[in-house]
Amino acid sequence: MKVTVGVSGGIAAYKAAELVRALQRQALDVHVVMTAAAQQFVAPLTFASLTGHKVITGLWPLSSGEAGSGEAELDSSIEHIGEAQSTEALVVAPATAHVLARFAHGLADDFLTTLYLATRAPVIVAPAMNVNMWEHPATRANMEMLESRGVRIVPPESGALACGMTGSGRLAEPEVIVEAVVGQLHRRNDLAGEVILVTAAGTREAIDPVRFLGNRSSGKMGYAVAEEAQRRGARVVLVSGPSSLRPPANCELVSVVSADEMRRAVLSRLDQTTIVVKAAAVADYRPCVLAEQKMKRTGPITIEFEPTEDILREVVLSKRPGTLVIGFAAETENLLEHGRSKLLRKGADAIVLNDVSRPGLGFDSDRNAATFLTPKTAIELPEMTKHELASRILDEVIALRRPASFVAETGLVSSNSTLRE
Repeated sequence: MKVTVGVSGGIAAYKAAELVRALQRQALDVHVVMTAAAQQFVAPLTFASLTGHKVITGLWPLSSGEAGSGEAELDSSIEHIGEAQSTEALVVAPATAHVLARFAHGLADDFLTTLYLATRAPVIVAPAMNVNMWEHPATRANMEMLESRGVRIVPPESGALACGMTGSGRLAEPEVIVEAVVGQLHRRNDLAGEVILVTAAGTREAIDPVRFLGNRSSGKMGYAVAEEAQRRGARVVLVSGPSSLRPPANCELVSVVSADEMRRAVLSRLDQTTIVVKAAAVADYRPCVLAEQKMKRTGPITIEFEPTEDILREVVLSKRPGTLVIGFAAETENLLEHGRSKLLRKGADAIVLNDVSRPGLGFDSDRNAATFLTPKTAIELPEMTKHELASRILDEVIALRRPASFVAETGLVSSNSTLRE
């Protein structure tokens, strides 16, 4: 498997040579991309000698006679596209504050930043910088933005820094970075052959031509599940209520508005589906009568509501044999009691239980925490980004699909999970 190592310009750049060797010991084919600043610390020839491959140092070909990589530069100015499509993972170590900022804001002014935007492979970054730079609000905001987009962060370690200060900012050890890379690679195609239908965002139930009954769901959790499932090799159908989010590339997007539209879209696609993840916040009620004209403000009004259809229960009753069905439950009190009750009523294989009363988590947030409930277990998934949580949820879904011996051998269930029962 091919892995691309991006080296940016910090004193820790010399440690990237150790990382290259550590990745090679995992039988990985390592290629290296260097920024202009990185070349001030380590010569490209070092990495060319270690990898046996040309080291990419810029977007444009070098003129004959210029030294650099140890091999001739390609003549194509779109080499970043080929590299982006052929690599199985992009790992940036060290990742400076400047590179993190350019990644976060989509700036593409050299080969590494252009490669980052062009690749669909997992991206792992290992920051290294001065402690004050690491703790600066701008850096923290950039890190949160990258995490929300699914970038895997290998946090720096604490200790003595090259600048003479002590604190967080030292590049993680090569073995720690390698573990993160290998973990991403092992997840790369573990959903190949699966067809996953994900529902996301909230539904809207019309009251009159201009008003509707809705909820606060942004769709971030469902979209993160869809993106992670596609990244791991699944064919994804995303049935989404109204959302401002951009759907993952290459997934089948089915846009709906009401609960009934979502119901019909989901049920009509069950024949080809192997896993259903119902992350949408579907309205529980709709008006019994839709006003044909805009209702005028004349005083108190009474609107009678009726329950919407139970889509999750219908999916369980209509699915093909062997299809896994995962529901979501947003609760504010007595979480386990209500989650267990919903799991038994619906007959799903598992319920992802969210405490939406916790500040900063759940609806319209980039972070979340959950409990993955099955008929026999309650697995705590602590606070993390929604993309990280999406990955953990899919780990548990795969564990339901695989025999216990396979799970024990591969370690698909993370040691970060806490088994409640």
